[in-house]
Amino acid sequence: MTTYDFAPLFRSAIGFDRLARQMNHAAQNPPSASYPPYNIEKTGDDSYRLTMAVAGFGPEELDLTVQDNTLVITGRPAADGQKHDVLYRGIAGRAFERRFALADHIVVEDADLRNGLLHVGLKRVVPEQLKPRRIAISNAARALPANDAQAAQAA
Repeated sequence: MTTYDFAPLFRSAIGFDRLARQMNHAAQNPPSASYPPYNIEKTGDDSYRLTMAVAGFGPEELDLTVQDNTLVITGRPAADGQKHDVLYRGIAGRAFERRFALADHIVVEDADLRNGLLHVGLKRVVPEQLKPRRIAISNAARALPANDAQAAQAA
């Protein structure tokens, strides 16, 4: 297993401790289960779509929750009142929980279930106060009060 030393990062950056924790967590965890399968697509500059194959689940059996920059998708099949003798089970219908770490400012826009596929729309929404803005530079002589400006010219 490879170990990463984040000490150089902490010498010149502030607030990246969460990133370091996530990197350590990802390096230590074994690969997660492959059920249910999913795709993550980039659909635009700041938009993404998560598509998950959830055959056999209805909207009432699925739950999507976002908490602490983590998207949690849970599926719990409803108890079937009729018992059947299944000769071969090729379609999994077991309960599951999938977790996805979301970057800062990623919000879930919508979720939609069509043809056994759960589509979750995600978008990066950067608040106005965090977007780059131009700062005007004023002339210091104009900013001085009248008495101070006269004293500056006399000197």
